[in-house]
Amino acid sequence: MSAQFIEKYRENAEIYTGSDICKQKSKELLLEINMPNGLLPMDDIEEVGYNRSTGFVWLTQKKPIQHRFTKIGKQVSYDTHVTAFVENRKMKKLHGVKAKEILIWITLNEICIDDPSSGKITFGTPTGISRIYPISAFEVEEDEKK
Repeated sequence: MSAQFIEKYRENAEIYTGSDICKQKSKELLLEINMPNGLLPMDDIEEVGYNRSTGFVWLTQKKPIQHRFTKIGKQVSYDTHVTAFVENRKMKKLHGVKAKEILIWITLNEICIDDPSSGKITFGTPTGISRIYPISAFEVEEDEKK
């Protein structure tokens, strides 16, 4: 998803810049939509935007990163622009996130929690294939909170 697409949603959006506030706002957003707080483990975020009227969210970072979710043994790649349309317990039309399956990178386009009581989160691909994992694998302890 290009920066040009982000420009379409900037008007009326809440926009934050700077690594520390962006990291905080990305976690707050995840909590607000009832998603695990460790789902977007991006460190060097330059900008976070949230257009509440459309549900469009974007995160921009200096360079792509890879993160290993150790509890499930999965490597995930986050591009310089990560975008999605969000609603309660759901991220749709997700762009900029890929998961490694054996030797290939698979694009993810949806993340949702259909039934919170199940303790499961589903990751979908554009081909309709999905994987289900425990929500706890994407939660981060908040020991850094002051």
